[in-house]
Amino acid sequence: MTEKRDIKSLIQQEETHLNNLLEPNDLKSFKGMVDELRDTWTKKQIFRTETEARFSVLQDNRYPNKAAKYWQCVREQSVYLENLMSLSFDYRRNEAKIKWLTKKVETETDEYKLENYKIDLDEKIYSKANMEAVAKDRMREINMWSKLKKEFNDGTFNDKNVNEHQLETYHQVYLNKAKALTSGSSEAEIFNVVGQLESLERIKKTGELNYDKKEQLQYGKESK
Repeated sequence: MTEKRDIKSLIQQEETHLNNLLEPNDLKSFKGMVDELRDTWTKKQIFRTETEARFSVLQDNRYPNKAAKYWQCVREQSVYLENLMSLSFDYRRNEAKIKWLTKKVETETDEYKLENYKIDLDEKIYSKANMEAVAKDRMREINMWSKLKKEFNDGTFNDKNVNEHQLETYHQVYLNKAKALTSGSSEAEIFNVVGQLESLERIKKTGELNYDKKEQLQYGKESK
């Protein structure tokens, strides 16, 4: 078994088999880059950085206030939690397969079957290393969204009910979209933006969107 995220031994182990796949000059080049390739594999970017999260995911036109940014952080963190849990199940299956294949390699007497079991085992061990790298970076991003949630949650909005910020937020979003319309905008795009903006302004004017008074009172107590 390899140590977590240690890819060098896997690369070196596969060198023998690359003899049949690569030309001699390419194989020599590959062998000379083992340490560099390990470094590349270890530090490669898998998921988004904090820079990308701030300017791309949480862009101001789409999430114009702290409440909107906070709730998008909640969505993003939730997705990564679900992905991490799914990966955990895949990892357990992979571990079980490694145990099964290890036993097969130890007991198989048929040369052809033994060779295939060895190949499958090497592949599963490599998959394990990849899963561990992905899990580490998923957890990094989960922590990142936690940090951003704390930053944006300044006590000025309800952090228990996503619905409460949306009327003001979407109004600002569609004002931004309306400002971006030009003579080159399609009729369908104009119809969609103007229609939703007018609907938001009507809802604000009529006050037809009522929030749970008990929840508002409870939130008020918690935020003090």
